[in-house]
Amino acid sequence: MDISSLGYRTDLRLLELAGSEVIDRGEYVVARTPRNPAFWWGNFLLFRTPFGPGGTTKRLALFQSEFPEAKHVALGIDSVDGVVGAEDELLAAGIQLERNSVMTASRVIEPARPNEAAEYRQLTGDGDWGQLTGLSLASATMTVDQAYEDFCRGRTRSARELVESGQGFWFGAFEGERLLASLGLVPDGQGAARFQNVQTHSEARNRGLASTLVHRAAAYGLNELGAKTLVMVADPEYVAIRIYRALGFEDTETQIQLVRPAS
Repeated sequence: MDISSLGYRTDLRLLELAGSEVIDRGEYVVARTPRNPAFWWGNFLLFRTPFGPGGTTKRLALFQSEFPEAKHVALGIDSVDGVVGAEDELLAAGIQLERNSVMTASRVIEPARPNEAAEYRQLTGDGDWGQLTGLSLASATMTVDQAYEDFCRGRTRSARELVESGQGFWFGAFEGERLLASLGLVPDGQGAARFQNVQTHSEARNRGLASTLVHRAAAYGLNELGAKTLVMVADPEYVAIRIYRALGFEDTETQIQLVRPAS
């Protein structure tokens, strides 16, 4: 499947590894995760071209036909330059536009202020995995409702299955037995390794946990997994992107995400 965007190419590969369906329709690609319908970016359409005038209604209808029971809308564009097209039409249809930065690194720099007090290791066993959903809820920057809790539980289940199948790696920063920060790292089989779900407990921020954890996981990816390129997708307006840049990640592409949240 020919996908130009490194962000979406690794997104789709990770979804496939986790058991999602990825179907090429020609004009667009369908990503479907029946086990987790609240996972917007596990249930979306990726269009190969920007939106043209008058194209919004047609593409929304295509989403509805592919996901007749979905309460959300999630659309992507396979591009690297951030061009959307027909933005006024999308906004009028209640679609929110997000431009994220696809960042890459082939080497990493040690953090200026590493946190040496925490223990950094891979998640193992029921005790570690049992904490991951709670960490996701405690680190959320959005309103936590039942749908979001269901999404987080489904995401934890998929992450554990990915790790236990030998296709992914999940790392945590622990204080004693308490999980305070976590992330996933998944090789794509083509020389890249994609970071997933970097998160820190709201009570443990600004302590250097995230930067130290990302650095250690990155070193593992380069040295132990043999990755040539590390891939991170980040919100350019969120403070965490400064951490990634300080560690040696560079902005490479712009990834477009179009969302209408569940009402």
